[in-house]
Amino acid sequence: MHLVLRFPVAQPPAVVIAGFTQELFVALAPPFPKFHLIRYDGSNTGDTVIIELQVGPKRWRWTSLITDNGVLPDGTHYFVDEGQLVPAPLRQWRHRHLIEPAPGGGSVIVEDITFSTGRRWLDWLIRPAMWAQFKLRGPVYRRWFK
Repeated sequence: MHLVLRFPVAQPPAVVIAGFTQELFVALAPPFPKFHLIRYDGSNTGDTVIIELQVGPKRWRWTSLITDNGVLPDGTHYFVDEGQLVPAPLRQWRHRHLIEPAPGGGSVIVEDITFSTGRRWLDWLIRPAMWAQFKLRGPVYRRWFK
């Protein structure tokens, strides 16, 4: 399943990519499920991020590896995280973070997400919840990069 969300912000791409810090990562966490940050190395190739999600007494570990980062010829900064250990029902996770230069200044943060549960019907069933969780990032990005 594929999701793409776009969020315009006032700062240029180099400032935005530098602002992808542990503090921003925590600020972007959705209100549900409960979120615990275990490890945050950063957003460079080889970095690891580990979180724990909690619903009541049940906990799930999520480990992502930053598999690529850089700057494209058009000035777009990016990094890619890929799930190494993902909670059920997910089986695959790939999240490209693109920070594109916006016409007239500023940037557009693009959340480009590909995920799979291994069952197409279940992908479609959870897609609205995934979209909603990432849509909540828009106001956080706008405040962070005003």
